[in-house]
Amino acid sequence: EVQLVESGGGRVQAGGSLRLSCAASGFTFDDYAIGWFRQAPGKEREGISCISSGDGSTYYADSVKGRFTISSDNAKNTVYLQMNSLKREDTAVYYCKLGGNPGYWGQGTQVTVSS
Repeated sequence: EVQLVESGGGRVQAGGSLRLSCAASGFTFDDYAIGWFRQAPGKEREGISCISSGDGSTYYADSVKGRFTISSDNAKNTVYLQMNSLKREDTAVYYCKLGGNPGYWGQGTQVTVSS
């Protein structure tokens, strides 16, 4: 059974940093594409970053480019999202997702950025 478990969320002041983790199990962690999404209250879920194991390519939405960094540790079956220079508008529930549609989703982790 494929499982994704996010952790690392919390409350931080604007300008601060957090590192989110997405621990994966139930599939071969050497051929995957895992993305990070977020959903703020009253807004649609948006994709913000993705990493592909095949060529190590990464993607960032304009809203997080230059501030967030996605990485993976295949030995730990974990994908990370380092979030720096956090802004109030980064407040959301953050999810990781494996694969396309429908794919597999984690349960989410709350990130709250206060001024």
